[in-house]
Amino acid sequence: MFEFQQYLGFLLFLTILTIGFWLMIFLINFVFYWVFGATRELLKERKAKRELEQA
Repeated sequence: MFEFQQYLGFLLFLTILTIGFWLMIFLINFVFYWVFGATRELLKERKAKRELEQA
């Protein structure tokens, strides 16, 4: 039979694993948001530069 301390260790392992998983998802989404925003700003700058050159 299992003892209570073994359950605590297992629950601690699951908690750390779950926190790590959600942290990884959050950081990946943050990086995608950052890259998307930087690309969008770069395209806006290129468009504005091109419009200035044509005018």
